[in-house]
Amino acid sequence: MEQILLIDKPAGITSFGVVAQVRRIVRQKVGHAGTLDPMATGLLVLGVGAGTKKLTEYLKLPKTYEATIRLGIRTDTSDIEGAVLEERTILPVAPQRAKETIEGLQGMLRLPVSAYSAIKREGEPLYKKARRGEEVTLPMRDMEIRKAEFLGLACEKGGCDIRARFDVGSGTYIRSLAEELGRRLEVPATLASLRRTRIGDFKIEDAVTLENLK
Repeated sequence: MEQILLIDKPAGITSFGVVAQVRRIVRQKVGHAGTLDPMATGLLVLGVGAGTKKLTEYLKLPKTYEATIRLGIRTDTSDIEGAVLEERTILPVAPQRAKETIEGLQGMLRLPVSAYSAIKREGEPLYKKARRGEEVTLPMRDMEIRKAEFLGLACEKGGCDIRARFDVGSGTYIRSLAEELGRRLEVPATLASLRRTRIGDFKIEDAVTLENLK
């Protein structure tokens, strides 16, 4: 019987780590339909048993993310867990400007992808090359942002956090959107937090935590 399991992934664990834990619980073959970075939380669609055969159908589905983007800092991984490349005190951003800039990200964008992404070059993920200190030419990708919604702004101690919700097509990197937001605001920027709330018709409200699954 085909079976699909929705998991609310916690921060600090890889998607493969979630799969491994679920596999030990259900004692069946388990796979996932779309990776989340360790720092990210939210919806993972897992296939259990014969359900793994359905996973390729879900890889290209549109997704929804809620993100916090920190202004005033830029890192090598394009997220808050990376090494700081640039940091500076910035003036508070006006809420209306933040809102208009977020909404201006909507549409088709061609953006560079982080060197610490899983995109392969010469058969090897870029992040492995980056971690070895090899020079990596950042690949450019077409990204579809179907809707960009401003959720809030908090500024203190020379920096600002902008919260936003993005409905995106498959292959869109929210870390790339964070850095693009910074370029448009003319300040360094990086992704501070990320939560995936939807994949196609699958919603985070229908997911279970690993603790509840146990």
